[in-house]
Amino acid sequence: MDTLSHALWGKGLFGFRGSSKLAIFFGIMPDLVSFGLLFIVKFFSGDLNYKGPLTLDSLEQLKPYPEWLFFMDNLSHSFIICFLFIGITYFFKKEIVWPMLAWPFHIILDFPFHTKDFFPVKIFWPFSNYHYDGVSWSSPEVWIPNCAGLILLFMYRYNKKLFKS
Repeated sequence: MDTLSHALWGKGLFGFRGSSKLAIFFGIMPDLVSFGLLFIVKFFSGDLNYKGPLTLDSLEQLKPYPEWLFFMDNLSHSFIICFLFIGITYFFKKEIVWPMLAWPFHIILDFPFHTKDFFPVKIFWPFSNYHYDGVSWSSPEVWIPNCAGLILLFMYRYNKKLFKS
């Protein structure tokens, strides 16, 4: 799934209890840990000719991918790591656990919508390399329902807010 969609899903599902910025952050954090860091490294090393927002096509200019990128992607897209951090956070700062749930939701969205050719999501990493060869999130049969779902979610949130006041 694209990073903007992850941000919106995070905000729409987990950001309505007064913590929308945290929900947005945790919704996009798995991508920031891997590709955001790669972008920063390439930008400051002069290896990046910036041509607009990062897309699947523009990711080609970031190749070859360094080995650490695969490690960081697996780390940030693992339920094992995710729930370990959420569990630890629960004991120290319970109030941010709800927006943190945008992180496992990010993984749930990515799992069926990444192909084996483009960073398959290894949900049980580091204990297993199991992944699913899914349908690319950029295909219309995924992209259109994703946009429709986001529109419906935010319409619901907006209407619920209207009738609450």
